[in-house]
Amino acid sequence: MLKEKILKEYLSVQTQISQIQHELTSLPDGKLLISNDGKYKKWYVSDGHTKEYIPKKNRLLAEQLAQKKHLMAKLDYLLQEKLALDAYLQIQKTNEQYPDASIITDSEYAQLLASYLKAPTQDLRQWANETYEQNLNYPEHLVHKASSGIMVRSKSEAMIERFLYTNRIPFRYECALHLESMTFYPDFTILHPETKETYYWEHFGRMDDMSYAEKAFSKLRTYTAYGIIPSIQLITTYETKRQPLSYEDVEKTGTLYFLS
Repeated sequence: MLKEKILKEYLSVQTQISQIQHELTSLPDGKLLISNDGKYKKWYVSDGHTKEYIPKKNRLLAEQLAQKKHLMAKLDYLLQEKLALDAYLQIQKTNEQYPDASIITDSEYAQLLASYLKAPTQDLRQWANETYEQNLNYPEHLVHKASSGIMVRSKSEAMIERFLYTNRIPFRYECALHLESMTFYPDFTILHPETKETYYWEHFGRMDDMSYAEKAFSKLRTYTAYGIIPSIQLITTYETKRQPLSYEDVEKTGTLYFLS
């Protein structure tokens, strides 16, 4: 489907933007200027107001500033590309709205349509509402109230819960997953509303903390060893202090898996 291809391209562009933004943080301040007096070429670094000569012995600085200029140009192109993809997806979202959806707000129509609308998802709702083995560790960390009324551990988890809840995608929060002698509690265990396949969504929120990141990678290796493969059955999202998760990130990721 064209929409699926566009979504994949969107995620690719978003990833490239994040990578470039991260790379730019390691490069020096200022902009490279090159002057040519006909005989010699000279390098300068400018802060937008003044410029300072870069001697040839400091070639590394000139190379880094040239790299920065290249990345900034690429970033500008990708941001424009992202705007174009955003516009397409917004148009698609508008066009996909059911033109007569308002009829289900009429009580008589709602009664007549009840069996048709509810039957395919009755078992899914039942699954989501059943009692299940939950994570009882550190209940004091459950400090964010999510859209459905449950308490979650972070604002990012609340955004993921909001996407699932508002799109009527059945899920369980921190439901026990037994892998032989180990028990994991994935952030979200999800049933696909159409295929009824099981997915897990893990959000890793402190990837700039090396100790946390090592534990995250170890967890991913364990999942993989038991046939739960990232980007197939296992959905993963990440963030750092510099690159926090946005609802837009959640929406694009969730749409790719469950609404395409």
